[in-house]
Amino acid sequence: MNDAPQHHELPLADYDHLPSGTLPSRISGLDQNGIEQLLSYERAHGNRLPVIQILEHRLEALKNGAEPSGTSAPTTPEVSQTSTGSHVSPATAGPPVNPPSQGVPTNPSQPR
Repeated sequence: MNDAPQHHELPLADYDHLPSGTLPSRISGLDQNGIEQLLSYERAHGNRLPVIQILEHRLEALKNGAEPSGTSAPTTPEVSQTSTGSHVSPATAGPPVNPPSQGVPTNPSQPR
């Protein structure tokens, strides 16, 4: 399909990295055009059956009178650009990794 949208044209940021389990809530605010864009992109690129089924189900619901939720797409903590985890420092780092007692096969001074 040559008319499939490009990644940067999709209505969901980082669509390719979203877990399919979160997709129904992520697309709830999209209109019919947005769902059709994602469906076209998915068929041309990933062609993942579960994802296509989710998109087709939502598209059918919109065609049957369902309304977009009216809210913008939820944030995507799975692909967040901000770092909120703990930072490793020498004071918080774990112990050094010790080689196994039987020796390291790549180290000639420690035969197996």
